[in-house]
Amino acid sequence: MLDGAHLVGEAVSAGLNIRHALVSVERLATPEIGELAGALEQRGVDVAAGSASVVAAVSPVRSSSPIVALADTPSKSEKLFESRPLLVVIACDVQDPGNFGAIVRVAEAAGASGAVAAGQSANPFGWKALRGSMGSALRLPLLVEPNVEKAVGTARRRGCRIVAAVPSGGRCLFDVDLTGDAAVLIGSEGTGLSPDHVKLADDRVTIPMTPPVESLNAAVTSALLVYEARRQRMIHGHPVSRSAS
Repeated sequence: MLDGAHLVGEAVSAGLNIRHALVSVERLATPEIGELAGALEQRGVDVAAGSASVVAAVSPVRSSSPIVALADTPSKSEKLFESRPLLVVIACDVQDPGNFGAIVRVAEAAGASGAVAAGQSANPFGWKALRGSMGSALRLPLLVEPNVEKAVGTARRRGCRIVAAVPSGGRCLFDVDLTGDAAVLIGSEGTGLSPDHVKLADDRVTIPMTPPVESLNAAVTSALLVYEARRQRMIHGHPVSRSAS
């Protein structure tokens, strides 16, 4: 489900196979929606116009969008380990779709290779996660793997060093070498990584925090880690991944 002009436009730009679209007849005359509807029709998409009440019944958000669409799920997981140096974010049991979407957004922004929805993580292609990613989930290679151990094992076989983000007891973020192929484990919003999942890592990293703060949001943690990796790689002249493109 693509809700809103931004997501539908991003799907068009990403070349997704869009099957159906519903446009508010009251907004069809506006340049943004009219041009977008025209672009969809040129691609052979079935575009229907409905009253505001009809669109409101279809749109999942409280303030309904002027356009919604249904598209095939992107299939780019095979590209997750293509680029070098690798930087993969493995989100473990991140159940809030908005948080997961934000993780995907910042992963693309920092030039990560891709992300994994591991364990009980939210569906990265659910409408809330898609809105949280602001379209990044339509471009960045994503993998859904219910088994965290399998997700970690796959990353390790592809040459990644596994780095677990822990609230305390790990090496300082700025002292960990992230210039090589790496997969970063991010834990759930409430409890973080389980001890068993931490044991899967080759290294543990802790973000320095001033007391009494003890932990950070999962998306914020991801942002700090992937941007520190980007900073280190740029300093050492390593390329930043652009696999999403």
